Amino acid sequence: MRRRSFLGGIAATPALARAADLCACAPMPQLILPEGFAAVGSKCRITGVKVFGVSLTPQSDRPYVFVKLETNQGVIGWGEATLEGKAGAVIACVNDFRDFLIGADPMQVEHIWQSMYVHSFYRAGPVMGSAISGIDQALWDIRGKLLNQPVYKLLGGPHHPDGVRGYYHLRARGPEDYPRLRETAAREGITCFKTGIPGYYEWIETNAKISRAIDGLAKLREGIGPTIDIGVDFHAKTSPAVASIIIKEVEPLNLLFVEEPCPPENVKMMRKIARRSTTPIATGERLVASYSCRELIEMGVIDILQCDINHVGGITALWKAAAAAELSGVSMAPHACEGPIGGLATVHVDAAIPNFLVQEICSGVEIGPTEKVWHEWLGFPAMRMVNGRFPLPQKPGLGFDLTEDALKKYPFGGTRPMARVFHDDGSVAEW
Repeated sequence: MRRRSFLGGIAATPALARAADLCACAPMPQLILPEGFAAVGSKCRITGVKVFGVSLTPQSDRPYVFVKLETNQGVIGWGEATLEGKAGAVIACVNDFRDFLIGADPMQVEHIWQSMYVHSFYRAGPVMGSAISGIDQALWDIRGKLLNQPVYKLLGGPHHPDGVRGYYHLRARGPEDYPRLRETAAREGITCFKTGIPGYYEWIETNAKISRAIDGLAKLREGIGPTIDIGVDFHAKTSPAVASIIIKEVEPLNLLFVEEPCPPENVKMMRKIARRSTTPIATGERLVASYSCRELIEMGVIDILQCDINHVGGITALWKAAAAAELSGVSMAPHACEGPIGGLATVHVDAAIPNFLVQEICSGVEIGPTEKVWHEWLGFPAMRMVNGRFPLPQKPGLGFDLTEDALKKYPFGGTRPMARVFHDDGSVAEW
């Protein structure tokens, strides 16, 4: 077609003619999916979207956000969109995505994910990422139920019949508790714990405070013995200089990893820390979408990637992040410190990826009040290890049943800010 004829055709089309008068950043007329697109999917359609804020205590700074998708075939999907300190914002964002979901085919998970991410125009941060995460998990739950298979089988797993290796957080009053933890680990088949470093650190810290941190980790290794793996979460509380000193000094302890030795957005400085030490470096719980992992992987900054399924973009995004990491020899140790739905969803991905290392859950060896509530909701001890592994669900989808009535006992207490900590001079401290 000649240019003159082409332009004439545009001018003759009223909708496009109106669009031509608009600036480049203005919205174009809504486009309709190509004819025949619906024919490639299933007859199932999403008919309802519900989102629940659930506070185990009225003042909780991290109430759960659960997403429920309903369909015309009576199949229900559940997902988790919990975001610490921003529950109300995520609830609103899930509701904003209602138009993307009602009438959509839940089997077309990738298409829906792309539409939510791309058609939002502004790239996702933690609020949007968490909303997409909860919706995506619910879509996969429906997908598995419609196909009568656990999600990990749809992803190509499992790799081990007894489930996936995990670790608990080390909860001890002091070195006097370490022998007890060592005995418990041996009895229950636990092979790994995670701990943190005490206190908060200035950009350049005193030798006394650095020495206390090093001494504390040395006593931990001595107390629980050489055969149990230890991960240490710095929680971005240290600067590159302080982190480098501590990590260098604890190299003889043979730690499984050091997590977030500096703020995760400071990629070049994290690379500097990694080059100074032989201890594996881990990070990733604050990343959103698989795209955000690319720089860390390509620059060789990390050994272990720790994306959180409730923030990164759900099962779809965690699966892609794991695939990108596997290409570069980076292992996966996903973060999971929110509720039971996200934890269970993560186990499905763990069971099917070749570069899986170990799975976190923010629980201790002893069953606490939170785990008892999860059992109350789901009817089984969710995210509790058996012989050092998280068992794989056997039911279709994500493998659990949940009702709205079960959540009513814990009404949403509203959004509460997370902890705010400060140094002695009043400056803001990482925690």
